[in-house]
Amino acid sequence: MSNEKEKSRFMRWLDGEKDIYEGNVELKPQKEYVLTPQRLSEQEQERRQLTERTNDVERNRVYLFFKSAYVVLAVAFCLTFIFVLLWAVSWLPPVGNAANPDNNEVSARYIERGLQETGAVNIVTGMILDYRAFDTLGESHVLFVATITVLVLLRKDKGKKEDNDRVYEPKNDTILQKVAFILVPMIMIFGIYIILNGHLSPGGGFSGGAIIGAGLILYLNAFGFAKTERFFTEKTYKIVSFCALSFYCLAKSYSFYTGANGLESGIPLGTPGAILSSGLILPLNICVGLVVACTMYAFYAIFRKGGF
Repeated sequence: MSNEKEKSRFMRWLDGEKDIYEGNVELKPQKEYVLTPQRLSEQEQERRQLTERTNDVERNRVYLFFKSAYVVLAVAFCLTFIFVLLWAVSWLPPVGNAANPDNNEVSARYIERGLQETGAVNIVTGMILDYRAFDTLGESHVLFVATITVLVLLRKDKGKKEDNDRVYEPKNDTILQKVAFILVPMIMIFGIYIILNGHLSPGGGFSGGAIIGAGLILYLNAFGFAKTERFFTEKTYKIVSFCALSFYCLAKSYSFYTGANGLESGIPLGTPGAILSSGLILPLNICVGLVVACTMYAFYAIFRKGGF
């Protein structure tokens, strides 16, 4: 019977109907904490002693040990780094030797079979976007990461942006605007030409993208952020950069896989000298040009305004 009674009390407590400790436990109200002048003085003295002990760089053992260890490790690292560099330099081949690495079959392969294997009339472009495309992919990602880093460090809070766009640039300049109105379309067209003909003549994605980026900066200086953001915003930069880098990565991953396994890629090289030729080099040039153009404009906009 007692067990059923206890069980009933327990179940009632568990269901929240009754607190079994209510009325059975003596509750004493806690005394209100009063900070006396003596206790306040003791706290201030303890805080002052702690601060003095922490900031005492002349007698603080932890700080002195860290300072000594830092100096020793820094000197050791510098000496080790110097030794490694001198050791590497000692293994460099003598200047002018015919057996040097720069006089091997690699450069001869680029010159003699570059047109046949890449389809690009411009040997430099064929080398950068075919033979050494993995390195170029890394360079493009370096530009993207650099822009993201600058954006993180210099970007202003969106809630604190100025409504007046012209505060970040000179007042309306009629001469600058008229000149930009004429030159910007020509600069853009020339940059596109350089990108699309990179596999046929001197040029390519890096140089063409730099020209387009310069055109965007000129337009921004002449007409301001309000008009520029009609067609180029932070969202535009993210989408263009992501799509360009993703296509480059996927396209060259497929090319690397087929090449490493001795498989035919199935991508026609076309007729050398034609605009639609050289396999993946033309679309890769376009991707690199887009990334470079967006990066140049993004750097300028972030350094000047803290955003797009």
